[in-house]
Amino acid sequence: MRRRFLGALGVVTAVCVVAALASVPVAGQSSRPTVSAVKNAPAIPLAADGHPDLSGIWDYRTITPLERPSELAGKEAISDEESADLEKKTVQARNQDRRDGAGTDADVARAYNDFWWDFGKKVIKNRTSLVVDPADGRIPAQTPEGQKRAELANAARQRPAAGPEDRNLWERCITRTLPRLPGAYNNNLQIVQTPGSVALQQEMIHEVRMVPLDGRPHLDQGIRQWLGDSRGRWEGNTLVIDTTNFSDKSEFRGSNVNLHLIERFTRVDDDTINYEITIDDATTWTRPWTVLVPMTRNQETIYEYTCHEGNYGMFGILTGARAQEKAADEAARKGSR
Repeated sequence: MRRRFLGALGVVTAVCVVAALASVPVAGQSSRPTVSAVKNAPAIPLAADGHPDLSGIWDYRTITPLERPSELAGKEAISDEESADLEKKTVQARNQDRRDGAGTDADVARAYNDFWWDFGKKVIKNRTSLVVDPADGRIPAQTPEGQKRAELANAARQRPAAGPEDRNLWERCITRTLPRLPGAYNNNLQIVQTPGSVALQQEMIHEVRMVPLDGRPHLDQGIRQWLGDSRGRWEGNTLVIDTTNFSDKSEFRGSNVNLHLIERFTRVDDDTINYEITIDDATTWTRPWTVLVPMTRNQETIYEYTCHEGNYGMFGILTGARAQEKAADEAARKGSR
């Protein structure tokens, strides 16, 4: 169900309006001056207002794991040889065209062949995890409240769905929530930048966040949104986006209404933006944690992600749930005779 990118790749004529508009250069933003983000670093292009130009389409796919594997504990980075070996083994293990172990389970699990997947094939700078804080490269432990919430959510997933509202937002094709981390496909972000605001379009679900840069306060705490309420500011050459006010129906690894994100976008050269996310929710984790994902310029186009059209996965989930209920009722009647 979560692999609903087929529409995005198969119906390439349905281009999202924002993506189409964003491909047109903003007046005054061609042949821009450049500046170095740090001393002796490559020069980066500037927008018309003098801030670093972040506009364009940026690709964040990678095979670097979110958390550091236990077998690499204590190793922040590995050698070039180890990286090459890890890349080879990971790509081979994820190859959906493999027929080893073929049979019912393998055939179903590999229903989409390798053409449809886009995990990425490279380790980021020999790093062993995307998590950079804590230093062990691991997500902090959950709080007791966070553990209880996770157990309730897991129990809800195990029972038959009463209706579509009983399933998560991913399966319902409503949103993927924030933050967006490298995944199996659609690992692209388009940025459209003006002096007063920044628009961020995710390829996944093709949602657009409009982020004001004028210093206005966050919305009242009573107003909750799928993607929260984002406010941006410049700190030197880094765009900082502060997001709060998430809905209780949003979900990121067990966190929802108390989720607080600080995103930092720093352009380090002509083809790279360092994307750093600090994730904080004292009701879910014992401490904040930070992820660093370098994004590279992508010269291709973002197309509409049509997850909601012909959502056969949801039809199958609900049909299966009704069949399970019918079977349970029949078994109960037989047992009462």
